[in-house]
Amino acid sequence: MESDDEIPVEFVAGWAEVLGEVSGTGRLLRRAELHALAESGERAAEAGHDWRPLVGLYVRETRRAWGTLPGIGRAASVSDAARGGDAVLAALDAAIAALGAGYEHARRLAVRREEAARREFVDDLLYGRSDPGRLAERAERFGLRLARAHAVAVAVGASDYDEVHPLVRRVERELIGRFGERDVLLTTKDGRLVCIAADNEQSVLTAFARYATRTDAGREVARRVALGRPHAGASGVVLSYEEALGALDLAVRLDLPAGVLDAGDLLVFPVLMRDRAAMADLVRSALGPLTHARGGAGPLLETITACAAAGYVNAEAARRLRISVRTLSYRLERIRTLTGYDPGDALQRYTLETAALGARLLGWPDTPL
Repeated sequence: MESDDEIPVEFVAGWAEVLGEVSGTGRLLRRAELHALAESGERAAEAGHDWRPLVGLYVRETRRAWGTLPGIGRAASVSDAARGGDAVLAALDAAIAALGAGYEHARRLAVRREEAARREFVDDLLYGRSDPGRLAERAERFGLRLARAHAVAVAVGASDYDEVHPLVRRVERELIGRFGERDVLLTTKDGRLVCIAADNEQSVLTAFARYATRTDAGREVARRVALGRPHAGASGVVLSYEEALGALDLAVRLDLPAGVLDAGDLLVFPVLMRDRAAMADLVRSALGPLTHARGGAGPLLETITACAAAGYVNAEAARRLRISVRTLSYRLERIRTLTGYDPGDALQRYTLETAALGARLLGWPDTPL
């Protein structure tokens, strides 16, 4: 914090003369004088001076001039001195209020400019729209050193997040309280909460996921958090961000449980979908006949998924489906009869499972292929 003597005396120029007139006449500060004081407050804020030293400067100048003021020091009577003193104190009070109004106005403008610059930087960083060298220079201002590898975590909830959302404030407070200011950036984008951290700060992303999804009574928590993999440079941030978004999209399409997702654990799905036409052909050829079953393909497709998740333990699969083991056996037989693929055969089972995953990713049978 700055000391009082770091405030230039130019900020208090002419104040003693104003006090002299006020003490002698008892008048209030004029509009032009209040406007000038507000401008002084703005200039002090823009110059980076602290508020308390600025107020201290005016208080000291008032005390220094007190004994020489015509309405006080050379007053004809005690009552005149009292009236003069009251007028001077009222002027000081009004001056501080005007200074404060100007100071806060300048600070608000600075905050808005900083927020706008930060938002522009985040957009350019996550979309890769700026020159990498220039982007790295701007990143330093916001605490990131893009020469390192970075990873991105993205949280989504029941509602959109913005900078003043209670969850955002809570996660930010907990991260700063535990880790302090590190190579980390916490922001919001398109209603999601985004955390960018250096590769050597992976514990930050782990803590971010825990804080965002931690159940607190009466407080909203994120439904899912996806972690992208670390990649180098500014383009690496974009890639990690896209991996996290892709993981969230897969979680919706595959109806994965809420919680924390690691994009590295889901790499098989982009591989499966790399040739969308081939996957659609597999779904049509392997699972298409299931549409002729009573009740449609949905229950039998769900059965393939449940059996795979249960490791083909019939009792566990039946429990997950909330049906009897006998009903499960009947469904498995219908799958074998209609498709020609036997769930009991390892290779044919793999074909069914892959086709079932593709169907979920493509939205089949609700979406025609």
